[in-house]
Amino acid sequence: MEKLAKYRQIVRELLIAHATPNPPNEPNIECQLIFDTEHDHYQILDIGWQEFNRIYACYIHLDIKDNKIWIQHNMTEADIAQELVERGVPASDIVLGLHPPYKRPYTKYGVA
Repeated sequence: MEKLAKYRQIVRELLIAHATPNPPNEPNIECQLIFDTEHDHYQILDIGWQEFNRIYACYIHLDIKDNKIWIQHNMTEADIAQELVERGVPASDIVLGLHPPYKRPYTKYGVA
């Protein structure tokens, strides 16, 4: 399988595994999985209303750029980078985009 297609599939499966179903006690909040394969942006969002409060929360945001998976945002307790490694992605093909560029060389992951 082509590398890009493989990474798209891995990212999709990972986000599906982390998505939570819409809670029955919160019928106005929807968990959305965003798979933009044309631009390679992937997200998990909660969106809706909780009484008078607007809910819009991005929990995980991954991008694929230059044949690497970029972790742009992770508001979960999960170690997304490690989960990607466990799914067969080399650490050098994972970029912690949520860290500033000067810190990336000190991680065990790719720098860009």
